[in-house]
Amino acid sequence: MTISVLESKKWSGNFFTGDWIQASNTQEVIEPATGNVLSHVAIASANDVYLACQQAAKAQKEWLKVPPRDKATLFHKAATFMQDNFDELALYVARETGGIIPKGQHEIKEAILILQLAANMTLEPNGLTLPSVPERMSYATRKPIGVVGVISPFNFPMILSIRSIAPALATGNAVVTKPDPQTPVTGGFILALALEAAGFPKGIFQVLPGAVEAGEALCAAPEIGMVAFTGSTAAGRKVGEACGRNLKKVSLELGGKSSLIILEDADLDVAASNIAWGAYFHQGQICMASGRILVQASIAAALTAKVVEKAQHLPVGDPVSGTVALGPLINQRQLEKVHAIVQDTVAAGATLEAGGTYDGPFYAPTVLNNVKPGMRSFDEEIFGPVVNIVTFESDAEAVEMANNTQYGLAGAVISKDLSRAQRIGAQLHVGLLHINDQTVNDECINPFGGCGASGNGSAVCGPADWDLYTHWQWVTVKQSATPYPF
Repeated sequence: MTISVLESKKWSGNFFTGDWIQASNTQEVIEPATGNVLSHVAIASANDVYLACQQAAKAQKEWLKVPPRDKATLFHKAATFMQDNFDELALYVARETGGIIPKGQHEIKEAILILQLAANMTLEPNGLTLPSVPERMSYATRKPIGVVGVISPFNFPMILSIRSIAPALATGNAVVTKPDPQTPVTGGFILALALEAAGFPKGIFQVLPGAVEAGEALCAAPEIGMVAFTGSTAAGRKVGEACGRNLKKVSLELGGKSSLIILEDADLDVAASNIAWGAYFHQGQICMASGRILVQASIAAALTAKVVEKAQHLPVGDPVSGTVALGPLINQRQLEKVHAIVQDTVAAGATLEAGGTYDGPFYAPTVLNNVKPGMRSFDEEIFGPVVNIVTFESDAEAVEMANNTQYGLAGAVISKDLSRAQRIGAQLHVGLLHINDQTVNDECINPFGGCGASGNGSAVCGPADWDLYTHWQWVTVKQSATPYPF
């Protein structure tokens, strides 16, 4: 049966623990494009998180008893729920995140796929037989960690939460998630509605939006065996420190300053299209955004002109209208940060070719030319709709500039000479590499992760999930006990 997510608002002032529990502390959730209040959301205290973790640990023991085929059926039912409510859910994602409607549709499509992949995981082999001495069986099997904590950000909250939640559940864990309180419905409660409708056991999945206090509690709760965090590098360092101190496994998917390298033989119209998408999609609020556009000097002027033309003609406004390419930045603080970086970079000698202005929460698509190392726009992750054009002469110089960063998330090279592009790409210190494409790519079945300040070297999704959300247990079996020399 199709429900009205927008009208029901089961989450209003509530946590989800398998039941909807009224909270004592709430705050408003604001629609970024309009400033209107979308709903009121519960804000978890440390004690709320500790209690949720205790309940999840009890539920996880019962979850282990559910047969694999029954688990698969539950995931398929949850995917069907999202498909049945697709348009309404996609619209809510767009409203809560400030993304255009196609971005909201993309998040729901990927969520459906991830739930289907989780259903398949429940039926996959989860161990292997090992060679051993005669008359002894030796095998290794993957065991769930127990309770996994998930902390997700505001930019793609549905995908960046469910990509950990679904495989963690599929491998036998319980999950306590703390979505960003700016996007709690997209980051947690929509999935809670889907799992509730599908008939998942109570307590196996819990949603508690909160601030720093709740995140710290998630990293400290003794029932939590692992924390999967996606967010800023600064916050990730704190999560990593807390988990290390408490001897918890941790997955950190952090920021980026990804370079898109355009070689002199590239088709300029195609290159300009890739640049605009990589830098401006979802207002540049993407960890994989094309943060530096490294352009061979001989084509820089012509390519810049094409990018400027795109920037000046991309419509900006309320994404729900369906007539815009860029929506608002998530909040006033982020807008002020973006504008400060742009102004400081221009003051340092860069040329403002387009944009650099804003109207309310809407920041104009911006093009900065003559950007150089040492300028804020070159060095810092902006998380805003800013193209930074940096010129280079040789392939070696392009590689040096691309690697001149603490981050190591994504990189891309566009050229008609495939061998040359691949040689350059092979030298980039990144976890995600794209040849003849821009940097914003993810298919949910690929291992996704960065290095350096972009993460701790682990990856999520696809073949990485079994390693991430389980631990190995080695087992040997003899028909009977035998004596030893002692």
